[in-house]
Amino acid sequence: MKGSGNTIPFQRPNPLAFYAHAGSDNHGCEAIMQSLVDMLEEKLPADVRMTLMTNSAAEDEKYLRSARLDIVEEAHIDRDFKAHVFYYVRRMLTKDAESFLRYRYAPIVGKERAPYLAVSIGGDNYCYPEMVGDLMLANSMFRRQGTKTMLLGCSVEPSLLRGNRQILEDMLRYEMILPRESITYDALRNAGVPEEKLLLCPDPAFALKPAYAPLPEKFETGNTVGINISPMVEHYAGQGDIVLKSYENLIRFILAETGMKIALIPHVVWKRSDDRVPLEKLYREFEDTGRVMLLENRSAKALKACIAACSLFVGARTHATIAAYSSMVPTLVVGYSVKARGIAKDLFGEDDHYVLPVQFMEDDKQLTKDFTFILDNREAIHERLRDVMPFYIKRAQQNAEVICGIMESRGE
Repeated sequence: MKGSGNTIPFQRPNPLAFYAHAGSDNHGCEAIMQSLVDMLEEKLPADVRMTLMTNSAAEDEKYLRSARLDIVEEAHIDRDFKAHVFYYVRRMLTKDAESFLRYRYAPIVGKERAPYLAVSIGGDNYCYPEMVGDLMLANSMFRRQGTKTMLLGCSVEPSLLRGNRQILEDMLRYEMILPRESITYDALRNAGVPEEKLLLCPDPAFALKPAYAPLPEKFETGNTVGINISPMVEHYAGQGDIVLKSYENLIRFILAETGMKIALIPHVVWKRSDDRVPLEKLYREFEDTGRVMLLENRSAKALKACIAACSLFVGARTHATIAAYSSMVPTLVVGYSVKARGIAKDLFGEDDHYVLPVQFMEDDKQLTKDFTFILDNREAIHERLRDVMPFYIKRAQQNAEVICGIMESRGE
């Protein structure tokens, strides 16, 4: 089904643009963008249109809903041999490192096309060393052409900031930075980013509204454990097969010790990183029990509705766990970066028991042990989430308010 965003060759300069978006088959990317668009449509003047620069327009057209959003695909230099050779030679001769980025973001580059504000919405992009170089170059390029930049919903590994002058200079170029958890906020402040450039603000996806859709026939609302696993956590684990074995042991425990059903829920369906691959292995292992089901691909809003119907949740993808937290479902996170620890710490005051760092997973029974804590304390965890979540969701709306505030300043 096509969305109501507009996929067009870029024809006019929109004052607000979003970039560093990987595509909505990662439903976390979709959740960030859709929640932002929903909030901004209520707050921005009706004549302000938005541009989304995306790695895959086809993916975003399937899911994103906004009549005011122009979806524009980035230029893929690796798919154009002549352009690749031309820019490679040019960069060698001129030392112009930004040239590749000007090609990539051509529709919003240059005096006639430059937006007033460009918002980097990649979330945890700064957690991946292979992406940092392009993020820095894009920020520099946009600022050089007079476009204000903003880093929104971000997590940054503190180790990246320690003693790294280039990264600090990059962060100082942003008009505003909105860390989504306090570990990143503290790391940025301690590295030298002025407090007036920082606002601790929950991920915009906390404010995403669910879209209800029929649940599988076997699904029992309030008596189903939602489970998400990703190839990403398998990659970060110290032992190659320990993650899958840990999930197998967890499922055996749930089947043996509780009467709950199990819903295997994919949240990213890219070919290069598809949650359905490990989830299908788990489904085949336990299909004959009649208590395990594998959900099909759905939009971020529909996935949130499914997760909200669960009694408990165990998830690896950050935005699958955000969907659970914001629906007040007691959750165990199988994490691999600062974002998981930071979000849990902000919600519960600590991350022990709530986050299992996959890098330190040495015992394939540890996941089950941590799950029993969530199971035994689910009423208290639910009450905690019920108490804090309304305020947390309200704070998430500040993402849009800050954007609007910067946009309003363009007339001054």
